Amino acid sequence: MSEKRSTCWLGMDVGATKILACVFDARFRCLGRCKKKTRDEKRGQGEPLDRMEEAAEGALEEAGLSRKALGGIGVGLCGMLDLNEGVLLDAPNLGWRKVRVAEGLRRRFHVPVVLANDVDAGTYGEYRLGAARKARCVLGVFPGTGIGGACVYEGRLIRGRVGSAMEIGHLPVDPDGLPCGCGKRGCLETVASRLAIAGQAAQAAFRGEAPCLLRLGGTDVAKIRSGMLAEAVRGGDRVVEKIIRRAAGWLGYAIAGVAHLMAPDVILLGGGLVEEFPDLYLNETVKAARERGLETFLKDVRFCAAELGGEAVALGAAALASEAR
Repeated sequence: MSEKRSTCWLGMDVGATKILACVFDARFRCLGRCKKKTRDEKRGQGEPLDRMEEAAEGALEEAGLSRKALGGIGVGLCGMLDLNEGVLLDAPNLGWRKVRVAEGLRRRFHVPVVLANDVDAGTYGEYRLGAARKARCVLGVFPGTGIGGACVYEGRLIRGRVGSAMEIGHLPVDPDGLPCGCGKRGCLETVASRLAIAGQAAQAAFRGEAPCLLRLGGTDVAKIRSGMLAEAVRGGDRVVEKIIRRAAGWLGYAIAGVAHLMAPDVILLGGGLVEEFPDLYLNETVKAARERGLETFLKDVRFCAAELGGEAVALGAAALASEAR
């Protein structure tokens, strides 16, 4: 593609383990992509922006483009953000604090830079070009290590004055429940996140109730990821399937409450767990949501699984950058 034909947009998905950078044309077709590890132990304090710059350069190189082709950059990040100032305030999973992402990338690439919460960006990508196209109100829920939420209402992401909103993972569902990583107790994440599922599954494996999981990953919660859970279920660990079904039910319980507030016409589920168990997760979540929610709000809602896969966050971030001019 000639650089003179149209402006291109760079989207980045910055997660705990990898940075994915993708270059998109004006119709959001991916022209080049590059993946880098988020951490590099040999680097100093400049590491976060250095790694982002390297990923961006790799994507541009694969696309056969120079920096002059870029019209803007969008970055989807996990953690607490100041969206107005473009600052990553705190990302415990990354080990980064007070990183001036927008300013740093603007200085390096000389184009506008937009930041977004990663689930906001992923949901917006699905709204623009994925499973939630043309929705008036789409609620996105992504169970993973935590549980992220986002809402696009009449084409705009709902957000707070400074940061993102729709933190569905920290809705209180059990006042006497387990402690959550946020410091509170009984949040949705304590019963429905992959981390919660892995903890319960590891205990089942230790008790001898999940022999396949025990062979695959032992009882180390850190090693029990979505793919391993899927393999354990396929291997006959009925207790693991039961744990996953229960977690999906809790998710539906919380979604029903949010549906009463937002009246969505599309509820989008995404993330690794949903990718591994699309039918199970959708069926259990829909069942629980419809049982708990008022028929007026849920009878016509379309539940669907995300379809853009690993590029959803990068695509959504690039689309947000294209609209920020």
